[in-house]
Amino acid sequence: MNISHENNDATSGIIKLEIEENDYEAQVEKNLRQYRQKATVPGFRKGMVPMGIIKKMYGKYVLAEEINNIVSEKLSGYIRDNDIKIIGQPIPARKEEQPVDFETKKSFEICFDIALYPDINVNLTKQDKLTYYQVSVDDEMLNKQINAYRKNSGTYDAVDDIEATDMVKGVVVELEDGNIKEEGILVENAVLMPAYIKDEKEQAKFIGAKLGDVIVFNVQEAYQGAAAEIASFLSIDKETVADITSDFRFEVKEITRHKEAELNQKLFDELFGKDNVTSEETFREKVKDLLIEQLQPQSEYKFLMDIRTLLIQKAGAVQFADDILKRGLAATNENSTPEIVEKNYPQMLEDLKFNLVSSQIIEANNLKPEEADLENYAKQLAKSQLAQYGMYFVPEETLAGYAKDVLKNAESVENIVNRVTEQKLMTWVKEKTDVTTKEVSLEEFEKLFA
Repeated sequence: MNISHENNDATSGIIKLEIEENDYEAQVEKNLRQYRQKATVPGFRKGMVPMGIIKKMYGKYVLAEEINNIVSEKLSGYIRDNDIKIIGQPIPARKEEQPVDFETKKSFEICFDIALYPDINVNLTKQDKLTYYQVSVDDEMLNKQINAYRKNSGTYDAVDDIEATDMVKGVVVELEDGNIKEEGILVENAVLMPAYIKDEKEQAKFIGAKLGDVIVFNVQEAYQGAAAEIASFLSIDKETVADITSDFRFEVKEITRHKEAELNQKLFDELFGKDNVTSEETFREKVKDLLIEQLQPQSEYKFLMDIRTLLIQKAGAVQFADDILKRGLAATNENSTPEIVEKNYPQMLEDLKFNLVSSQIIEANNLKPEEADLENYAKQLAKSQLAQYGMYFVPEETLAGYAKDVLKNAESVENIVNRVTEQKLMTWVKEKTDVTTKEVSLEEFEKLFA
């Protein structure tokens, strides 16, 4: 067997595989014997079917399968061993799109078109300017976050009179002509919040009511015919809601009011661990640091997008093997039409150009992450995820255990490797270029993506 390749030009080449009969005949014979052992043909005992019949029945298929196996194994090995830098995967050359004659041919010449890495040289200097946008945490944002903590850490207390945002439980009974309707709707553990009652007149009947009071109201008017809400309140099907026109009585059995947590040592300890924060001033500083930390990934994403733009610009005009790349796009997605490929191709080239340039920088400057980098990122990931559930003070050993579990998952590792590599790329670009840090409001930052 012989494999060779030659470049058509700087952007494309062709790999040729010449397969002779002695490259495949032994394996084909072995495979056919296995088929013979299993074949069931009328008039012959199992395993005793003449080889001529087996070859007639399965020879073409077995040969095609073996040729495909040889090509798959040898092609990838040849590209790897010869360090041929290709974009995407080799695709059958134009002439290979015609059916191969496995019936009569003994030797085969199979060719693949390859798109080659273009020659791209990007040199960054301090003349290249970038802006790192950092979202400033103002008092409004800080107070909003503190209020959220106070609400999440608040308590639910039993009270004697109803306010709009109280949770009210009671017994609901359907009425008819002012009296309890026989076999009418009865809900023993009905729950409502007056603030969600849409009709102001009906809502007012509940505000100020006390434990044990009986309130008569019209559920259709209260929720203005909202079928889903009425059905949920009365525990009935939505389809029957329209038939409900009567009044209901609501006997108040329980009133629960949410009380925000006080801004005191108990809240400080709950969020940041015992005695790690001992004053309101320090608490506000800690919360501000948390907000800055939570907003950092957005700043890094924006910065990475600006790096992408810069690198694409610095790469300039790059020649690609357009025909091969387009055929490759069509081959990887069976739903791709020529129109779809043409539409997506410009964006694909932009992505490709950035990936090639960034990969070149990463390789040349050894920016690939080490094991310690992955562990640190996994810990930070754990810390961020636990913070979403209100766990802001987590022991180091807990984070280390979580990181260890995450790094056992191959998909998670791949994602973390990509994120850490991006961070290393950003750090490298910051060192090579002139980067200005600019504080902006959250509103101004969001406008940058408009």
